[in-house]
Amino acid sequence: MSNRHTHAVYVISVFAEIAGVHPQTLRNYERSGLLNPQRTSGGSRRFSDEDLAALRRIQELTNEGVNLEGVKRIMALEVEVARLRDEVASLNDEARASLAATHRHYRRDLVPVSNTIAVFLDAQRRGRGGTGGAR
Repeated sequence: MSNRHTHAVYVISVFAEIAGVHPQTLRNYERSGLLNPQRTSGGSRRFSDEDLAALRRIQELTNEGVNLEGVKRIMALEVEVARLRDEVASLNDEARASLAATHRHYRRDLVPVSNTIAVFLDAQRRGRGGTGGAR
């Protein structure tokens, strides 16, 4: 994510006003592990646009009737699903590249089948006809 989204700029009162919640609600979400605002050297909370997106998701889930522990689990699973999707995409890219490299390698080594059969049959005929029974 860009620095703009993760750069913590909002103090709790401004963030609460933007989000339409009470500052105590934000503190409760932080205590529950749902939000993790950055802290200044003096200990004041600073929220980012990323925190706002997380808060919107929390509000969406709680409005659907999910309790805070459920919200926490859902959000953790969403992060895990995103990570796994990235991993699958990466593995698919690696597999495609490996397959393409294999195909390039095989194409250099291929010999037309009709020529191979003709050479094999010709070698068999020479072996029988040239040596006869003189072994």
